[in-house]
Amino acid sequence: MAIYLDNAATSYPKPESVYRAMDVASRELGGNPGRGGHRMAVAAARLVFEARETVAGFFGIADSSRLVFTASATMAINQALFGLLQPGDRVVTSTAEHNAVTRPLRVLQERGVTVVKVAADARGYVAAEDVRRACAEPTALVVLAHCSNVTGTVQPIAELGPWCRRRGIPFLVDAAQSAGLFPIDVETLGIDLLAAPGHKGLLGPAGTGLLYVREGFELRPLMVGGTGTTSHSDASPTEMPERLECGTLNTPGLAGLKAGVEFLLQEGLTNLRQRETVLLGQLLGGLGQIPGVQLYGPLAPAEHGSAVSFNIDGHDPAEVGYHLDHDFDILTRVGLHCAPDLHRSIGTLPRGTVRVSPGPFTTPGEIDLLLTAVRSLAGAGRD
Repeated sequence: MAIYLDNAATSYPKPESVYRAMDVASRELGGNPGRGGHRMAVAAARLVFEARETVAGFFGIADSSRLVFTASATMAINQALFGLLQPGDRVVTSTAEHNAVTRPLRVLQERGVTVVKVAADARGYVAAEDVRRACAEPTALVVLAHCSNVTGTVQPIAELGPWCRRRGIPFLVDAAQSAGLFPIDVETLGIDLLAAPGHKGLLGPAGTGLLYVREGFELRPLMVGGTGTTSHSDASPTEMPERLECGTLNTPGLAGLKAGVEFLLQEGLTNLRQRETVLLGQLLGGLGQIPGVQLYGPLAPAEHGSAVSFNIDGHDPAEVGYHLDHDFDILTRVGLHCAPDLHRSIGTLPRGTVRVSPGPFTTPGEIDLLLTAVRSLAGAGRD
């Protein structure tokens, strides 16, 4: 069995309960949720409702109808950006963002939206004061990743959210690398729009995601079509979540997402984070002691998400990833990780980095095997 250290891309393995829930939904709840009154359709609709309530509660969302299910965090971010911004608006973001944010903003910029990027430092950190300074002019939105998918750097969301709320600036958080790893309460953190994938830290399957839309925000729908409600009209419904949900929802996927979140609640985020912090300490400390290894991002595990990036002197990241996979049976991620702006900030453009990211089921023994493999590769490069 290969050692899987690519949880920042997609968590693996999933809890057994996730696999079981998806199997039951596929075999026994095959009806179309919200479409029809027969028992199987009703059961599927009940499952979707329960999933919505479970996930909403996990993020401190009082009204679950403000939680929209999407196919991914990317879709959720697109819905938020294209649904809110219009020509003439000004948006503040950073150079630490994933392409899921930067590419939609590029399109919106071409349509007349002004995009201001606050520079991240060499650790991938975006200073709150720099963001506040960038908001000196009228600003329609601040959008930031909670945690970097390259350096693991945790951004000052808790400081910026309430500040934006006091000034009436909408705040969109990309929680792709933080949901399921760090506690997120949308009201406490002053989050107006929250996008997250189901398949990473929430331990659900691919093809699931979510967007929280705070009451008072009425986004323009990204897509329209059948919803199972107001079928007498060709106008789209205005109520949430149907306003932003159309087409048949991924019922087996949502069953898995619900089970993933329930696993996190049962295990406790604090306990899971403590285990991960120990692994990160082992990983960062071990890599830092290997001659020829360059680490990027914070060195303190408490300031770190699961993504850890490094390079080995004299080796291309793709070469290192190949040897880890084929010679040591260790699965990692190499390259630019869909975040070229951040690689420019940390000095790793165009080659990128080797990224390793432990998950809830990673063991200290697996980290030891990775460190042994990196020592071997680094030593070979010095001979």
